[in-house]
Amino acid sequence: MNNNDFGFDTLAIRSGHRRTSELEHSEAIFATSSFVFENAAQAAARFAGDEPGNIYSRFTNPTTRAFEERLAAMEGGEACVATASGMAAITSLCLAMLKTGDHIVSSRSVFGTTTSLFEKYLPRFGIETSFVGLTDLDEWKQAIQSNTRFMFLETPSNPLCEIADISALADLAHENNCLLVVDNCFCTPALQRPLELGADVIVHSATKYLDGQGRIVGGAVVGPRPLVDEEVFGVIRTTGPSMSPFNAWVALKGLETLNLRMNAHSQQATELARFLQQHPRVEKLFHAGLESHPQHELARSQQHGFGGVVSFVVKGGREAAWKVIDSTRMLSITANLGDVKTTITHPATTTHGRVSDELKRISGIEDGLIRVAVGLENIDDIIADLSRGLDA
Repeated sequence: MNNNDFGFDTLAIRSGHRRTSELEHSEAIFATSSFVFENAAQAAARFAGDEPGNIYSRFTNPTTRAFEERLAAMEGGEACVATASGMAAITSLCLAMLKTGDHIVSSRSVFGTTTSLFEKYLPRFGIETSFVGLTDLDEWKQAIQSNTRFMFLETPSNPLCEIADISALADLAHENNCLLVVDNCFCTPALQRPLELGADVIVHSATKYLDGQGRIVGGAVVGPRPLVDEEVFGVIRTTGPSMSPFNAWVALKGLETLNLRMNAHSQQATELARFLQQHPRVEKLFHAGLESHPQHELARSQQHGFGGVVSFVVKGGREAAWKVIDSTRMLSITANLGDVKTTITHPATTTHGRVSDELKRISGIEDGLIRVAVGLENIDDIIADLSRGLDA
């Protein structure tokens, strides 16, 4: 397929699939650890890189490659490398791009484990990170140093649904000879295509919406071919955090319905947010689909929908938040998101539980904060179950 000739939904269903001699209609799972060669000379040529072809499923597998090619096409990127998890994607990118003495500028409003990687582990190798407010362009400018290699952000952010101006940050990064890396987990390419807005690299947790049904753990890096196919792929090949063929197949099938699901998640989340906006026990509400959201217009301009996550602060701090969560009967109390099943969690003690109290305070992770990843159940049932918790 020439990807430029087809629309998004067609790419989500058709791209990346090369039928075998069996002429299968659905993509095959190549459940094999290794591949055989016609002769010793072919084996030598493939190991040397002189001839393309499969060698070992840690770094070459047709099912995994189909997922990579499909996601790259959907994001409008040149290349993609699949990884064992979203954090494996971020870590592999860091290993590929950074060396001792390098510097990162990161939004404070990122997944808690990403913060731990930047704060706790990268400094052991002489790599420092400055954290800034996601929406404060002046803070980004002031934090950039001569040794800054990339700027890192999530938009919408986790869990407060802040929206970054991707084009403005991309211009800033390029003016300072560094790259802009965007975690596109919350929107996926169905709702947002950061590369078209000037970003250089995208990372994904395929565990979330790309799969869409909470079945697998996986990740991906999408970006320019020299960086992804050579540098990031080299890290995966050497260190081994690769996606399994089965998980690649599950995520591949998830991509087929991504556009339908993301639009449905977005519509349901905005409806839930409008209900919460009127509830007397809700102190603060975070969802860009509301006109009251400070970056509502920015979200409208760079996204095709507002995403499926709604976060809110209830009166009464942690005790009240836990009571709301524990009083629900249908919602799943789990820190994962992106599922057809609605999930609810308390970020301060789960996803951001290992983040320092000071950084939580600065980032707005309050004790009364609850995050709901709105699923695809009947929206009236979701509202009724959450009402049960709020009324308790």
